Amino acid sequence: MSNESSSAEGHFRSIRIETYQEHFHPGDHTLVDVRETEEWAAGHIPGAVHIPMNTIPIHHSEIPLDKPVVVVCAHGYRSMEVSRYLLSIGFPEVYNLEEGTHGWMMRRLPLDR
Repeated sequence: MSNESSSAEGHFRSIRIETYQEHFHPGDHTLVDVRETEEWAAGHIPGAVHIPMNTIPIHHSEIPLDKPVVVVCAHGYRSMEVSRYLLSIGFPEVYNLEEGTHGWMMRRLPLDR
């Protein structure tokens, strides 16, 4: 089930992996992986940037504001929290990738290591 909201603060939506693949292409968004370093090293979605969840408050300035942000974690829970945080601090368009990297791997999609 998708969660969507739109307000003066910005736009937020949870999206499925298939929706991500269909609507997002390299360079038109920023994919932020918020998992821990060990999880990232085990494999991550190609093109993702790594900013662990607990460092987002001090590193969010590394994420461009001028394009959509897609947030991913292992299963979609941490990324949901980070997505809402980014929206609350002024990011205009934020998406949470449902099922996270676990769902990505279950579909046998490519990973970078």
